[in-house]
Amino acid sequence: MTKLKIKTGDEVIVLSGNHKGSKCTILKVLPKKNRAVVSGVNLVKKHIKPTAAKPQGGIIEKEAPLHISNLAIIDPKDGKPTRVGFHIKDGKKIRLTKRSGEVLKDIVKNRKTS
Repeated sequence: MTKLKIKTGDEVIVLSGNHKGSKCTILKVLPKKNRAVVSGVNLVKKHIKPTAAKPQGGIIEKEAPLHISNLAIIDPKDGKPTRVGFHIKDGKKIRLTKRSGEVLKDIVKNRKTS
């Protein structure tokens, strides 16, 4: 398992596949599978059995995961795809874009602190 350089909430662009060029946001990262779920891209139809909550059942559309090699972070300065680097500043590890050196803002939600 490799260290992923993308996080939930990052703005990315799809580099290959049917949705090439789409700009979207990462909803979920699956590090063990090297995949990420992005909003509005790679939609699949899923058949749902009837349950007590949804007695009709039916077909829903949901996002399927994409491999992270097909995604690139968007540079906040010029909106083009870029790679990500790390730098230690004041004892904290921060993410920088390789294209312009801008600091990527980390969106922290649902993270437990203990």
